[in-house]
Amino acid sequence: MAGYDHSSYYVRANAQSAALLRARRPYLVRNAVTGFIMAGLAAGVYMYTIKAVGQDEFEDVKVPEAPLQPAQAVTPQGQK
Repeated sequence: MAGYDHSSYYVRANAQSAALLRARRPYLVRNAVTGFIMAGLAAGVYMYTIKAVGQDEFEDVKVPEAPLQPAQAVTPQGQK
């Protein structure tokens, strides 16, 4: 693989090297906390939306009493 041969952070098996693991270690907890906060925010917005939509009774929507009858087909004179 031409793209990964010159990188010191990945070994030939496309796995992370020890240097990359050491470089990422200080940010692991902070990134995990940020990810949980973002996922919680998204879940909260979703739950709020579902709850708000579920409370609507749709009483202001008018429903017709009976379905409309389809118009009868008009055929020109002389055709059967």
